[in-house]
Amino acid sequence: MFDFRLKVFYTIAKRLNFTKAATELFISQPAVTKHIRELEGHFKTSLFERSGNKRIQLTPAGEVLLQYAEKLMSMYAELEFDMNQLVQQHSGLLRIGGSNTVAQYVLPQVLAQFHKKFSGVQVQLVTGNTEQVEQALLNKEIDLGIVEGIHRNAQLRYQEYLQDELVMVCSSSNKTLKAEIIRPEDLMKLPLLMREPGSGTLDVIAHALKPFSIGLADLQVEMQLGGTESIKSYLLGSDCFAFLSVQSILKELRYNELRIIDIKELSIERPFYFIQPHGQLSSLGELFVRFAKAQKP
Repeated sequence: MFDFRLKVFYTIAKRLNFTKAATELFISQPAVTKHIRELEGHFKTSLFERSGNKRIQLTPAGEVLLQYAEKLMSMYAELEFDMNQLVQQHSGLLRIGGSNTVAQYVLPQVLAQFHKKFSGVQVQLVTGNTEQVEQALLNKEIDLGIVEGIHRNAQLRYQEYLQDELVMVCSSSNKTLKAEIIRPEDLMKLPLLMREPGSGTLDVIAHALKPFSIGLADLQVEMQLGGTESIKSYLLGSDCFAFLSVQSILKELRYNELRIIDIKELSIERPFYFIQPHGQLSSLGELFVRFAKAQKP
């Protein structure tokens, strides 16, 4: 039902790249351009500004349209979901495995809303790092997993759920680094806290540093800790630095307990994935995936 031209615009606005949008939507780049020109003709204004090196950015009109497109896409997703569930009754046990960041900072609100709508479904949430959740799925200890990271297990199917960003942070009282922006090579001089082996976060950081010829062994790792909350507490009492999900530090930023240090030319974005064995997901698993996607920001 959703106007496909708006879907094209939304995809470009999120990626800021016509080629990537065309690939994601399985249409040609000329078709993408045609849809955008039709929208610009309808609204009688430009939606994107094109600069050198084929880079694009949203115009003020594009920013406004993006806000409405996001609202409309969310409303349509909820409409489709609710209409599909009107004639169905659901009950039973759904076992979900969530990697630490997802389980602590993303899933609780989704699960609360899911329980309100489907009180007959009993949900069990198991938490671990990405590697542990993948293994629990292979051992059939859970029905569905939600993880972060870049590694893939060929025995599992991965489906993108949400985009996340890792940022480098330190305590607001940390005076050892006054600069708000550093170079990637400066990381090798800073005392860092890292997650444990098997963590999806650790994998993503290692992958992001490779283009700068920086390996994890080149970093001054003061300690490896098994959870985000442990890292945040350690940061508040030390002069260390750490890469954390922006989802996990919203409260600390609001109360000025932590601050973000930008790193030139280094942006660490990662998706959260639904994971399942190859084949048909259980009906309750499918129900939760559709519900979570309809609820996502």
